Amino acid sequence: MAGHSHQHHGGHGHHHHHIDPEAGDWRVGGAIAVNLALTLAQIVGGLVSGSLALIADALHNLSDAVSLGIALAARRIARRPADAEMTFGYGRAEVVAALVNYTTLILIGLYLGYEAIARIFAPEPVIGWIMIWVAGLALVVDLVTAALTYTMSKDSVNIRAAFAHNLADALGSVAVIVAGVAVLVFGWVWVDPAVTLAIAGYILWMSLGQIGGVIRILMLGAPPDLDTAAVLDHLRGIDGVASVHHVHLWQMQENTPALDAHVAVPQGRWGEADAIKARVKRALEERYGIGHVTLEMECAAHACDGASAIGHG
Repeated sequence: MAGHSHQHHGGHGHHHHHIDPEAGDWRVGGAIAVNLALTLAQIVGGLVSGSLALIADALHNLSDAVSLGIALAARRIARRPADAEMTFGYGRAEVVAALVNYTTLILIGLYLGYEAIARIFAPEPVIGWIMIWVAGLALVVDLVTAALTYTMSKDSVNIRAAFAHNLADALGSVAVIVAGVAVLVFGWVWVDPAVTLAIAGYILWMSLGQIGGVIRILMLGAPPDLDTAAVLDHLRGIDGVASVHHVHLWQMQENTPALDAHVAVPQGRWGEADAIKARVKRALEERYGIGHVTLEMECAAHACDGASAIGHG
């Protein structure tokens, strides 16, 4: 959670955090417990019924429980205050957790796809009614977990990754039920690997789509919703700013944009440097929501010679 600035008001914050962090932890913890129990049931059901789709769903649920576990650990770590070891604080733990989760999901998707294709060429017998019962149970658990994590997923890339797992799971369970019916009613064994393939495809599509934003934060990329050029233009237009260089615009955490820059003050106006600095900070906060701004003020006469606007060229 981007919660370090909202921790002062009893953990709730006036922003969009409806849930007290501790209560949030309990929710995630409950979700982990049901998912682990479910994984066990699905693996047993899959082995007994011979259904690869059930095993696929079980692996997915296990990854769910693990992803929620990682998410929970990351939430707890992210709330620690900054210290001498981690001067930026621990908020990025959540972004790292999301990266780990999406990476494992991609691996699971590839593995399931491989298994399913092998099955299509060498079909194995499947017991339909066990599939239907176990998948029905799974669907209930997935929906409960999704309900627990839904509101939290809006503010956190970390919980969103876990929530995405759950949605994929619920779809997987529905698909397994369909496959079970097909096996029972028509004796179509091929539906089982076909469904597995669909689950794998969905997992890959979703994870590959989400992992980019996570990598962008870790790579210190500019916030996707801010146009860097526009921010620079706005900066240059502020009264008392002669020029701007060595600008860095990045995200400290998911919803926390930050900016560093050298600002040159026109000759003869050095006495106003503090006022200009305050003006720049206020403008960035009000217009772009950039709350973490560090400025190095320079007199235009002695400003860095030939410095590039962005980076340290």
